[in-house]
Amino acid sequence: MNTITNFWNHFQQNNFVFLLLNEISKEELKIHFDQLIEILHQYNKDLGLIIKNKTNGAELIITANGNPYLFKEVELLVHYAPVIERWKTTAFLQPEIDIDVYENGTDKPLKFYNISLRISEIYFLPLEIPGKPHKLGIKVLLKNYIVHKDNPKLREAIYVQIEHLIGEKSFANDLSFIEIDQLTKEDLEDDGVLELYNLKFFIDSL
Repeated sequence: MNTITNFWNHFQQNNFVFLLLNEISKEELKIHFDQLIEILHQYNKDLGLIIKNKTNGAELIITANGNPYLFKEVELLVHYAPVIERWKTTAFLQPEIDIDVYENGTDKPLKFYNISLRISEIYFLPLEIPGKPHKLGIKVLLKNYIVHKDNPKLREAIYVQIEHLIGEKSFANDLSFIEIDQLTKEDLEDDGVLELYNLKFFIDSL
C-alpha cells in the first residue's frame, strides 16, 4: 500500500509540471516524467502511464500495456487516486470515439521507432479460428509493409495503434492473434477487407 501512497503523493506534489507541458523545456519535462515512471515502477515495474493535455485540464492514464494479468493492479492504483483539480485519472487506454479524422483521411501519422503509420491507410481482414467460433484473429494489411517488415518494432507499433483504437481491455480480451501483411490492389476490391478504424464497430457487432 505504501508504494500506491508514494505514487499519488508524488503526483499530487508535482502535477502542475505536467499541466505546463508547453511551457517548460523537454529536458526538464523528461526528468519529471522519468521520476514519475520510476515511482510507478516501485508499485509495479510493468505498468505504464500516458498524460494527455486538454484545453480545460489534463488526463492521467494508467496502462497495463495490454497485459490482462496486470488489469487488477491498474484498477487498484486508480481506485486510490486522489481528487486533483484539473485532472482526470483513467484506468486503461479507452477506445477512440471520434474516428472522423480517419474516415476523412486527415489523421496525422504515428511515428514509432522510424515507422510511420496512418490509421486511415491501414486495413484488416477478420480471420476465424477453426473450432473456436467466438475467437477472433485479424490480418492487418499495410500499404508499406515491405518497407517495414524487417523492423523488429513493427508488431509493437501495430499493437499500439490497435490499442488506441479499440481500447486496452478489448485488445487483450477480444483479439486472439494478429498477423501483418502487405496491402494489395486485390485486397481493396475484397468485400471482406475493412478499414482498421472500423475494428471496434466490427468487434461490437459480433
